[in-house]
Amino acid sequence: MSAPLSNHMEATRRRLTGKQAETVERLSRAAVIVLTREGFAGTTIRLIAAEAGIGTATAYTYFSSKEHLIAEVYWRRLAAMPPAELPDADNATRAIAVLRQAAVLVADEPALAAAIGQALLGSDPDVAHLRVRIGSELRTRLVEAVGSENTESLEYLELLYYGAMLRAGMGHISYTDVADRMEKCIRLLLA
Repeated sequence: MSAPLSNHMEATRRRLTGKQAETVERLSRAAVIVLTREGFAGTTIRLIAAEAGIGTATAYTYFSSKEHLIAEVYWRRLAAMPPAELPDADNATRAIAVLRQAAVLVADEPALAAAIGQALLGSDPDVAHLRVRIGSELRTRLVEAVGSENTESLEYLELLYYGAMLRAGMGHISYTDVADRMEKCIRLLLA
């Protein structure tokens, strides 16, 4: 199930009017459909644009590559996640909630989940920009969960998350299982 995109959420290449935001949303929905049907290797901007009913040239005005579009879909979903609110919980429980929520964000969409890993490892400069935004979003959520005082623990939590997501993206473990294993690691780390 995909989260709706905010009509005026800033894209990575430009600020959007309402109509442009609608075009980006259509491309984002189409990308998931095409990925599910064709897989990452078979997905192209041309196929995504056709699925969205948009010209290929128009799609390229918003996204430099399929990797850029897929990374944007993930960033928008991550940014749209409601905060994990556990005000009375300990730091470990709050960190677990944040990382579990992020880990299972696309668990029910295996084609998208696999494509996100491939897309984020790409060399496209627009993807590099999104990696920074994704990292900043995750760091902000972790700081809200455990505080900013212990930067070493924050770095360990980030390493744990990114390593776990890479393993899941490679197909070595499911996203749900990775969330369960991260919980055990976080409890040890923040004990």
